Amino acid sequence: MSQQIKIRTGTIEGQAQLNDTDTAMKVLNVLPITSRVNIWGDEIYFTIPVDAKLENGQETVRLGDIAYWPEGRALCIFFGDTPISEGDEIRPISAVTVIGHIDGDREVMQGMLSRLKAGEKLIISA
Repeated sequence: MSQQIKIRTGTIEGQAQLNDTDTAMKVLNVLPITSRVNIWGDEIYFTIPVDAKLENGQETVRLGDIAYWPEGRALCIFFGDTPISEGDEIRPISAVTVIGHIDGDREVMQGMLSRLKAGEKLIISA
C-alpha cells in the first residue's frame, strides 16, 4: 500500500506517493526530514538518516521520481536532466532505488524545485 507524503519549501507544498519497497518504508519511518538541498542538474538531493542497500536498482528514472541513493545515503528528487543524461533519459550518477513519485501537477512541482538554490531548506513529512 502506498503512502502519501508532503514536500515543502518556503510557502510551496506538493504531494508525492511512496511505493511499497522496503527502502520507502525505512524513509517513511524517519519522517519528518528537514534538510538543506544539494543540486546536480535538475536533481535535488540531500543526506537522510537511512542506511539501505540498493533495491531493484535503476540507472535511469522518470520525471518526478523520488529515489534513495545508497552511495550517498541520500534522497533524490528528479525534475529534469542531470549532467550525464542523454537524449530524453534522466540518469542518476549511479543506480538508485526508486521509492516514490510526485503526484498531481508535475509542472508546478518542477517549477518549485527548479527555483531551489543549493543550501535552501526542504521539508518532507507524512
